[in-house]
Amino acid sequence: MLNQVVLVGRLTQDPTVEETEGGHKRTVVNVAVNRGFKNADGIYETDFIRCILWNAIAENTTTYCHKGDVIGVKGRIQTSSYEKDGETKYAIDIIAEKVTFLSSKRADEE
Repeated sequence: MLNQVVLVGRLTQDPTVEETEGGHKRTVVNVAVNRGFKNADGIYETDFIRCILWNAIAENTTTYCHKGDVIGVKGRIQTSSYEKDGETKYAIDIIAEKVTFLSSKRADEE
């Protein structure tokens, strides 16, 4: 079986690291990824994909990346469920195994 995802997109906010009760570092980011085709109105739509980064990957991304920077994420899909208002909700996340810093928005503006 294979569960592997590769994304390239822009960070939608500045990453911030938090520490779990177990002492692990964690960062949750949303990556904006443009679709490779235009919709009926001639516009490229964008998907906003939630990625969870752990430990050194989380710390490095928080240190070196900011909103608007382009990153590459290699990881795996993880599903989960939870109860809200008596209804079961489902979530899909990308658990990052590697993050590559591709370009800085500040460098693009220069």
